[in-house]
This record gives sequence, C-alpha cells and structure tokens, in this order.
Amino acid sequence: MIRRLLLTYLGLFIFIVLIGLTEGAANILLLLDQAAAYALIALGLNITFGYGGLFNLAIMGLMMVGAMGMTSITAEVNHAFWSSDQPALILRALLVAGIGGCVIALAHIVPKRVGVPGRWRFWIVLAAWFAAYIAYRVHIDPAATLVEQGNGWVGGLGLPTGFGWIVGGLLAGAIAWIIGKISLGLRSDYLAIATIGMSEIIRAFVKNMDWLTHGTLTVTPLPWPVPLPQYFQAHGAGITASFIYARGAFLALMIVVVIVAVFLVERAYLGPWGRMMRAIRDNDVAAASMGKDTKSRQLEIFVLGAILMGLGGAMLSTFSQIFDPSGYQPIDSTFLVWVMVIVGGMGNSYGAVFGAIGIYLVWVLSDPISHAIFYQINAWSTGLGWPGIPDIDTRASQMRVFVLGLVITLALRYAPRGLLPEVIRHRE
Repeated sequence: MIRRLLLTYLGLFIFIVLIGLTEGAANILLLLDQAAAYALIALGLNITFGYGGLFNLAIMGLMMVGAMGMTSITAEVNHAFWSSDQPALILRALLVAGIGGCVIALAHIVPKRVGVPGRWRFWIVLAAWFAAYIAYRVHIDPAATLVEQGNGWVGGLGLPTGFGWIVGGLLAGAIAWIIGKISLGLRSDYLAIATIGMSEIIRAFVKNMDWLTHGTLTVTPLPWPVPLPQYFQAHGAGITASFIYARGAFLALMIVVVIVAVFLVERAYLGPWGRMMRAIRDNDVAAASMGKDTKSRQLEIFVLGAILMGLGGAMLSTFSQIFDPSGYQPIDSTFLVWVMVIVGGMGNSYGAVFGAIGIYLVWVLSDPISHAIFYQINAWSTGLGWPGIPDIDTRASQMRVFVLGLVITLALRYAPRGLLPEVIRHRE
C-alpha cells in the first residue's frame, strides 16, 4: 500500500509540475491554494461518510457557514453601526430569541413531566414555536430594516484571520449538531434528502439576511493571514514575483493546516475510536448490541466532519478575499467534493487529499482546454465550408460537467474503492 501511495502522489506531483510549466508559477500556486482548501473539505466529508457511513449532502451549507463566521470575525469594523443605537435593537431581538428558545424547551419538558397527553403536548410545543417566532420577528424586522437602510450591515470585528478560521469551523460544527439532532435518525437515502434540504435553507438564510451577512452585495476585501502581493511590490518585487511570494506563503500555511488535520484524523482512525466508528459504520445494530451509543457517536463524527468543511470554506473565502453567498452552487460545492472523495478513496485520508487536489485541477483546467478544442474544431469546420458551432462558450463550459462525469465513471469502473482505498490494519 505504501508503494501505491507513493506512486499515486508521484503522478500527481508530475501533473502539477506540467501544469506549472504550462501556466506559470503564479497560476499553479493559485490553483494549489484553492485545492488545499478543498482538501480540508474533502477530508471532512471522508470523516463523515468514509468513517461514519453518513450520507451528508449539506456540504455547501457548511462551507457557507464557515465562510460567514470567518467574515463576521475578520471583516473591517463598521464604526457607523456601533456608534448608533442599532446594536441595542439587535441585542434586544437576540434576547427575545433566547427567551423564546427557553419557552420552547420548557414546552417540550414540562408537559411530559406533568403527564399531559401526547396530542396536547404537540399543540403546546407548536404554540410555543409560533409565539417565539412572532415575538422574534416583531423585534428583529424593524432592527434589520434600520441597519440595512443606515449602514448596510453590522460589519465585522476586525480580528486576526486565524481566529476567524477557528470561529468559522466551530460555527459549522454547531450548525451540524443541530442538523444531526434533527436528521441523523433517518435512513441513508432520507438522510441525504434531509441534509441537502438543510443546505438550501442555510443558503437562503445567508443570502437574505443582509443586515448580518451583507447578502448578495458581498463582503470584500477580506484580510489575509500572510502579506498580500502589494506588500512585496512595495518592497521592490515585480508584479509576477509578488503574486508568487504571496500565494506561496499562503500555500505554505494551508499545507501546515492540512498536514495537522490529516495527522490528527489518522491518529484517531488508527486508535480505539476509529475501530468503534468502523464497527458502527459497518453494522450499527451489532455495535449497539455491544453497548455502544451509536447515535451519539454518529452525531460526534458528523460534527467533526462539519468543522473541517467549515474551516475549508473559511480558508477558500479568505484566499479569494471575498464572501459572496450567490457564488455557492451545488455543482462545485457539493457534487465536486463527493467526486473528490469517491475517486481518491473513501475511508482513506490520503486518498481524500489526493482526490481533492487532482479532481480540482482537472475541474478547473477542463474549461480552458474545452474552449480551445471547440474553437479549433469550429475553425476546421468553417474552413471546410461547414456551419460553425453555435454558442461555443456555453457548450465548452458544459464540457466541465462531462469531463467530471467521465472521470468518476472511469474511477468507478476500474477503481471502485478509489485510487487509494481504505486500509484496515488488523492487530496481531
């Protein structure tokens, strides 16, 4: 297995070198920075599905939550908002929401303790939810309108980027805990439907809460944890060299984060915790009969995977220096990550990282290559007097999905367990 791992990564290294020779050092570093963020996201999905067997399609939503949390922490402080009476209005609405949450919790607990019949308990809980929602909306709507008309949004806190990454990951984990508590009791196919529904709810929330996230107006520029190209240009570096230095420094930081994440995941996977999770994944009924709390462990691994997805989403937005909720689409924020894990190898951290880097490079490069091929074919056909290809740009862009489908078809045909499949190490 070690030989296969080395040969696979050697092939990926050669592929990266060839791209660098063709596209230049600055462009290949751009792609590798983005691929490193996707490596963390794929590693999170590999934990959730490869180790836990949980069919999670909420990847896009968790990435958005991570990026939103990071933006709220690291974006520039909106002094106009904080010098007005708007923070007091927002705080009052949040206090009302907290009181409403307590009322809902009491509506769940108290009737059950005093022996209220089940059908009445349902109506009591429903009434508590309705009252809490109305009270919250009565307070938050005028406050939100005032913020949007006056300052646009609440702004960030201007804190360091690394702290923002941590908050983004933890916020994604908190949202995943809520999703897991609601949906982890469902069977795999229903779980997939529930999680993709949750993801769309998160996307709608983030896009429309303009006072909190700035919505589709975007937040830019976001600060980097390393010097920007302008810093190196100010110290005498050329434009191309400045991008190489800045992107190289960012990539070095991301590589450290990925290595630490892989190390921690592998240590856990090879220990008793990993053996327990594999037992639950393979047969949760048998694991429960041996005294394992399968539901709690599944929720645990669901949250751990979400933290990495949120962290990857935060790092991706940091690198692009923009948080744009409208830029998140299921094709490249959910389906693409699943292809990375399937092709790389489910249940193998090294396979997930390999699949993330390799598939992302193929995904990005397939667009310009498809355009070049289509334009060449169009030139040949028109030169022979045949009709040209209509709407070349749209048709060429659609080839990215075809290339992705072809890659996953070949992988499932010739490597159904992935290029680097899971390896179970048996103790003597």
